[in-house]
Amino acid sequence: MAKDNFNGDPNEEKLFEAFKEKDWTEIRTNDSWVIFKMIGEFVNGFEKMSKIGPCVTIFGSARTKPENPYYQLAVEIAQKLTTQGFGIITGGGPGIMEAGNKGAKAGGGKSVGLNIDLPFEQHSNPYIDPDKNIDFDYFFARKVMFVKYSQGFIVLPGGFGTLDELFEALTLIQTLKIGKFPIVLVGTSYWKGLIDWIKSSVIEDEKNVSPQDLNLFKVVDSADDAVQIIVDFYSKYTLKPNF
Repeated sequence: MAKDNFNGDPNEEKLFEAFKEKDWTEIRTNDSWVIFKMIGEFVNGFEKMSKIGPCVTIFGSARTKPENPYYQLAVEIAQKLTTQGFGIITGGGPGIMEAGNKGAKAGGGKSVGLNIDLPFEQHSNPYIDPDKNIDFDYFFARKVMFVKYSQGFIVLPGGFGTLDELFEALTLIQTLKIGKFPIVLVGTSYWKGLIDWIKSSVIEDEKNVSPQDLNLFKVVDSADDAVQIIVDFYSKYTLKPNF
């Protein structure tokens, strides 16, 4: 199909590029530069993140407004975690991510932002420590940083990106690729439908997940309960980074 048939829609442009015929030299050149770019993101991320110390990652929607109770809850959780000696890692953008960094800043803790370059909705928030604001083009490189340098995960309401990050952490813990770090879902009413579906369809009907895998996360509604789960978990161990 000729490119002239496309109407300028970004999605159609990407489809056109995917189906466009390329010669071997062009493929090899493009792939080589992509590989170098990936390596660069990992090297930059490892270099900056290796110095941050123990941190908890806060996941949640970029679309949550400051007047939303979940935004305010994220601020409170982050601030209370910093008083327990944890830094805060977020996706670096607005919404719940901004709230997490805002709480970390208010609590005098380390405030890390792993920002992703998107054509809409994502931009760095002003509460990230300047030396801990890291930009990524690739979601997979960014997710490696979340998992490698976090000692726990607090997940507030969010969309596809939040769900992706949640299930990435759950999968890695379930398959013993990382330690069984605490995962805390905040908002009983928000997560109820998903959990009910996992129990009924995924576990009972299809038996695609073991019943004990439900113990990989906890669900709470308050900042104190979320923070206490993290603190209780680490009271059993020496608090140290997981790298």
